[in-house]
Amino acid sequence: MALLRKINQVLLFLLIVTLCGILYKKVHKGTVREDSGTPEELDAEIPVVICAAAGRMGAAMAAINSIYSNTDANILFYVVGLRNTLSRIRKWIEHSKLREINFKVVEFNPMVLKGKIRPDSARPELLQPLNFVRFYLPLLIHQHEKVIYLDDDVIVQGDIQELYDTTLALGHAAAFSDDCDLPSLQDRHRLVGLQNTYMGFLDYRKKTIKDLGISPSTCSFNPGVIVANMTEWKHQRITKQLERWMQKNVEENLYSSSLGGEVATSPMLIVFHGKYSTINPLWHIRHLGWSPDTRYSEHFLQEAKLLHWNGRHKPWDFPSVHNDLWESWFVPDPAGIFKLSHQNS
Repeated sequence: MALLRKINQVLLFLLIVTLCGILYKKVHKGTVREDSGTPEELDAEIPVVICAAAGRMGAAMAAINSIYSNTDANILFYVVGLRNTLSRIRKWIEHSKLREINFKVVEFNPMVLKGKIRPDSARPELLQPLNFVRFYLPLLIHQHEKVIYLDDDVIVQGDIQELYDTTLALGHAAAFSDDCDLPSLQDRHRLVGLQNTYMGFLDYRKKTIKDLGISPSTCSFNPGVIVANMTEWKHQRITKQLERWMQKNVEENLYSSSLGGEVATSPMLIVFHGKYSTINPLWHIRHLGWSPDTRYSEHFLQEAKLLHWNGRHKPWDFPSVHNDLWESWFVPDPAGIFKLSHQNS
């Protein structure tokens, strides 16, 4: 009898365990279904890096506003600034319509550039430390495999998810827009000095440049919009390579802003030569700031996914073109410091 009682107890225990297991599975399955069958997709963040310099902070805020307003994707903005601007960046976001965005304010230490930038009086604004943030993406972004970097003088009209989905070929650390893919302009003849080959950025009179073996007629690219693979970037030690060419320029004056007008572009042209993927041309319509007399057609501007006012003529200043498109995304400065110039309205 004692043995039979013991057997019954064991069978009862096993039955209870089995029933509990079935009940747990049902509850657990129901919970997962409620949250989502693919929680990873919901939680996936698209990191967007953009700099907010003291004198042009309104540009970064307009760019952020345009991105956030045109997508349902989960965007994490990395807003990069120097130490003395960090509190102002945070206040602008938290006390404006941008308060709902997901963001991190990141400090960039300009000491990493010490001894690596050659003084150049032609375009001193291009020597500002934040202009080189794109060289140091792995130091700012740690937990993301793929990152978007944008210059501050852009407006995004498309869904940033499309740009993020840009395919990077195996072994490529970044994707850029080819300058040979420039769309036609109504007054293209007015774009005097526009560069779209390596000849416009590097000094081919220097032996170090000649020894690269890169044809001067090679199409250049614009690093104002970058889709980057952080794993490849770190594996190929891209930052170290860029720093090496910055140092060489200090020593040998291999490029300057008097050439292509972008001291941050030249080292990237060297390091990424033949080793980058391309971005859909509609995702980087540029040169809107090249000349105040050159305009795109309204139809073309409506089709563009991203507009870039690279050049001297910014849409928040006078003179400029298509500034109405930019101003529609402008977020007023709660502190009243950043003001628009409406002389061209």
